[in-house]
Amino acid sequence: MNAHEDRRAGPLRSFLTEDHQRLDALLQAALRVHSQVDVAAYDRFRAGLLRHIGMEEKILLPAAQRLRGGIPLPMAAKLRLDHAALASLLMPTPTASIIAQVRAILADHNALEEGPDGLYELCDDLCRSENDQLMNRLRAAPARQAMPHSDSPAVMIAVRRTLERAGYHCPD
Repeated sequence: MNAHEDRRAGPLRSFLTEDHQRLDALLQAALRVHSQVDVAAYDRFRAGLLRHIGMEEKILLPAAQRLRGGIPLPMAAKLRLDHAALASLLMPTPTASIIAQVRAILADHNALEEGPDGLYELCDDLCRSENDQLMNRLRAAPARQAMPHSDSPAVMIAVRRTLERAGYHCPD
């Protein structure tokens, strides 16, 4: 986002875009040297992404739907599929290929949220009368507890199915 866009950004867009940037930096730190995963950085990314998804799923999307008379935003279904795909990729032990898949999904997903007429801009406009309340709720959103990583066959099948349902392929 350039400086001109920053001046026009509403509070929801600014707050959630800054969180994307924080998460991007953590994910970058998780895979810096020779495809070696920095587990501590990845765990911070994982917890942060789960919290961010929770903010959107439990606060932002429901508020927008309520303010639209119970009608979900047209992009809500795609966002939820992406959230499920991302959450599923957080279950197995992280590898360079899993991190690459997370990055690929986030590149498209974040553009859908941050871009012109994206989720955040729509919500800033739609929720204008409630922005202060929504910002308070977003800031107070609890951390999400991540389950231990699992590479079991059942988990990997669930990951593959969730990714396919969202239109993505499963990393090797």
